[in-house]
Amino acid sequence: MDEPPPLLLLNIFSSDSFVIFVGFIIMTALLFCSAFVSGAEVAYFSLSPADQEELKYSKSKLNNLIKDLLAKPKKLLATILIANNFINISIVIVSSYLSSNLFSFEKEFIGISPQIWEFVVLVVGVTFLILLVGEVIPKVYANKYPLKLAGIMAYPIYSLGQIFWYIGLSPCLISTTSFIDKKFKKKTENISIDQLAIMREITDENEVLKDSQKILQGIVNFGKTDVKQIMQPRTEVTAINIEADFKTVMNDIIVSGFSRIPIYKENFDQIEGVLYVKDLLAHLDKADRFKWQPILREAYFVPESKKIDDLLSEFQSKKIHLAIVVDEYGGNSGIVTLEDIIEEIVGDIADEFDEDDLTYSKLDNSNYVFEGKTPLIDLYRVLDIDGECFEKNKGDSDTIAGFVLELSGKIMRKNEKISFETYIFTIESSDNRRIKRVKVTISDAKIDEAEK
Repeated sequence: MDEPPPLLLLNIFSSDSFVIFVGFIIMTALLFCSAFVSGAEVAYFSLSPADQEELKYSKSKLNNLIKDLLAKPKKLLATILIANNFINISIVIVSSYLSSNLFSFEKEFIGISPQIWEFVVLVVGVTFLILLVGEVIPKVYANKYPLKLAGIMAYPIYSLGQIFWYIGLSPCLISTTSFIDKKFKKKTENISIDQLAIMREITDENEVLKDSQKILQGIVNFGKTDVKQIMQPRTEVTAINIEADFKTVMNDIIVSGFSRIPIYKENFDQIEGVLYVKDLLAHLDKADRFKWQPILREAYFVPESKKIDDLLSEFQSKKIHLAIVVDEYGGNSGIVTLEDIIEEIVGDIADEFDEDDLTYSKLDNSNYVFEGKTPLIDLYRVLDIDGECFEKNKGDSDTIAGFVLELSGKIMRKNEKISFETYIFTIESSDNRRIKRVKVTISDAKIDEAEK
């Protein structure tokens, strides 16, 4: 009788063909289960802020179940990992049975030993199949449609979670992980923005911690604030023409009191550089015709939409304190300094050279008068509010005058009024081009709420 070839595909129509057929069905089902469970791991833990917001306000049973699963992330992860490992082990067992019934590994083939052929089929082949079908493809899909896959797997994951919990697998894995985590935990931990927000709310009820509460509020809002909201507008910026003589430059520096001054050519949209006053110290004895232009430093430009936390990192890495703010049309809309950024956390910083610049007057507990150019952020600080309602309705405006223009759609005249929420804005002074001064009145409802 002839010997079988070294790598033989056995007759699938043998007496065991039905068992092999069932094995293929089981193998296929297990691969699909592995795919869905692996995809669920990515789906649940990569939901975008938009998806989480949708879940937050949804009242459907399915979305509520997803929220319940996400509320216990350790239990959810333990369930997924246990299920995935059970399924993958089952795939290995079934694939081993199928390969032993379909292939014969008895002799060398093309110079390769039967043990290597067996390794290739049983280990490399099955591993590739598990990785491709059970890991790569589902995780790519889960990254693209996380909420959809989370919904598909919500009930299966919940059921598996209940089973694993009652037989003790999940609690065992969670407690072991917690023990290891405590042993290797770093002493310093990062605090999330959500945790800071909770800390701020706790300090609201303690007057002793009022200053700390304001600092926490600044940190919470830090990553949400754009450069445009804190910059000095171009109308308030001290800048010097590059054609000015040395005497004029020195006079402007003395009057302004600033240590860094933008230098322009023709107009503020053509910034040539930034003059550092300390660079002039070695030239104070020079004549009026001294050419000071060569000592200018390169200006740094940032868009209005840049977040101030990112700008702070750039200031630190580039070792600069001032940037020119550029609008969407390429024009220069103002400047922003390191001091402006720090003040968003700790409040106003004043040194011995700063003059008190009163931008508002408090008439009583319900009436304030502000200059129109006052930033909305300063309004929130004075009124001690979070300003959420203003932020939702401000459009592109960042000042009180701009906000009133956004509400009214026109430049309002003196004594004209407009209401918003529990606030009444009365125009105190304006001309054909801008609103100069605004009185802000808080309604009784707002006062009662504040007093409580």
